[in-house]
Amino acid sequence: MSRFFESTFGVYFDDLDMYGVLHNARYLLFVERTLGEFWRHLGWSSFAANPDQFHLVRANHIEYDRPMVGLGDLRVRLTIGKLGNSSMVVNFRLMPPDQDLPYATGYRVLVRIDQDTRRPLAWSEGFRDGLRPYVEVE
Repeated sequence: MSRFFESTFGVYFDDLDMYGVLHNARYLLFVERTLGEFWRHLGWSSFAANPDQFHLVRANHIEYDRPMVGLGDLRVRLTIGKLGNSSMVVNFRLMPPDQDLPYATGYRVLVRIDQDTRRPLAWSEGFRDGLRPYVEVE
């Protein structure tokens, strides 16, 4: 079984839509914040320290399973669904703090690119080693 990474965030009034439900655009914002915390957790805080972080988002896919209604805490769980040569799939689940029943699930595809040519570039072995415990399938 792979490891996962989680962060918990507060959901505030300005995160809600006019019906008092977490706005659909905020889900990916919380995923983005969790990814930032994940990179910091692994010690990868700057491009100079880890050029593998120079990557672009290829795709986002999200399914809204049930609404998060009102204010409260939101937990975001990440795993690495697949680690390819120059791409990876990051799986995510957004859940309440006290149960694993998701509000939304999905994935993001990231592609490492060369900073100068903007062409795909293979992940380094050091980067792969750091991610390996979080990979579901390789």
